[in-house]
Amino acid sequence: MTETSIDVSGEMEVPPRAAGGQTTKWDLQNIPSLQNLPSPLELIHTVRRSLRPWTVFFNIGNFKTAVSMQRLNNRIMRNLSYFQSNYIFVFIVLMIYCLITSPLTLFVVAGVAYGCHRIRTKNSNVTLLGHTISPKQQIVGINLCAAPLLFLVGAGAVLFWTLGASCFVIFMHAIFYNIDAIVTEENEGFMSQVV
Repeated sequence: MTETSIDVSGEMEVPPRAAGGQTTKWDLQNIPSLQNLPSPLELIHTVRRSLRPWTVFFNIGNFKTAVSMQRLNNRIMRNLSYFQSNYIFVFIVLMIYCLITSPLTLFVVAGVAYGCHRIRTKNSNVTLLGHTISPKQQIVGINLCAAPLLFLVGAGAVLFWTLGASCFVIFMHAIFYNIDAIVTEENEGFMSQVV
């Protein structure tokens, strides 16, 4: 066998040291900012503005089977894009139903929401063991502490039941709802752009 040599020489930067002489492993100030995300109220308003009429969504006369697999695939894609806000609303309603029927999960979620609200309204730093913790870090801490509690009260089952029920209801509607029955000449151009 022949030996190979690799040159690994060079300059290496030493990580900066904290004031106490220790290297910082976790700098919570550098957590990516989530400021670009819309607030929950903005999301609700966006969904409400693009919500299709429920009379159209539940029109039983438009539920038919597809003739071929190609039409079925096209129907599913068009329904998912056309009724997207309605499907989000269905998911939210099922999630609220699950939270109401699971009181421990509702209690933990309400407690975390209340704690985060109190921290935001107080908006003051807290000193813990000589470290100053900002309000954003406090909110992250509350949410991290809530994760095991949510696991213990069965939030995983609630989440997966909601996802499963939502997917079932949404895909059944998308498979059987004949979107071609509601497409007219005036919105056909819009539908071709959406699909």
